[in-house]
Amino acid sequence: MSSLAHSLLRVLRQSERALNAVIQPIVFAGMAALIGVITLQIISRVFFTAVGWTEEVARFLLIWITFLGATLAFQRGRHIAVTFVVDALPSLPQRLCRTAATLVVLGFLSSLVVIGQEYMQVQSFQRSASLRISMTWVYAIIPLTAGIMTWYALVDLAGLALGDSIVRKDEDSAGEPVP
Repeated sequence: MSSLAHSLLRVLRQSERALNAVIQPIVFAGMAALIGVITLQIISRVFFTAVGWTEEVARFLLIWITFLGATLAFQRGRHIAVTFVVDALPSLPQRLCRTAATLVVLGFLSSLVVIGQEYMQVQSFQRSASLRISMTWVYAIIPLTAGIMTWYALVDLAGLALGDSIVRKDEDSAGEPVP
């Protein structure tokens, strides 16, 4: 790989780490908020009158945490995959298989962005029962995270095109592989 290609790939990988640096604290804060809301819900039901909005907030938090966590898992290559056949192939066929798989993933994620945006528009008139917020905000996570994962897949595709043999690897914040 040429030094220009190596530099380009390094910049692309840094953009992934920057996105992760934003997403990780949001997921952590969402988990903390979810624990707090569910605790409030339990305490209020046992000792007082149930707080009505807690169930709705917990549901919305869980949806957002799930989708944001899926982007982190996608970037780290942690989604379920059966790769023993591809891993056993020589270098060129292995890269061709990974490229084909990445193109299929890009097609799916691109479709999910479009479908998610359409779903947001269809649900824009609807308001949540307790909080009375537009359901657009709840469903916005679908095209948002699909767009982020699309970016990650494009970075993978660039890595494959530039001859990077490892599509995804666990890295620490400095970009060093984690054992």
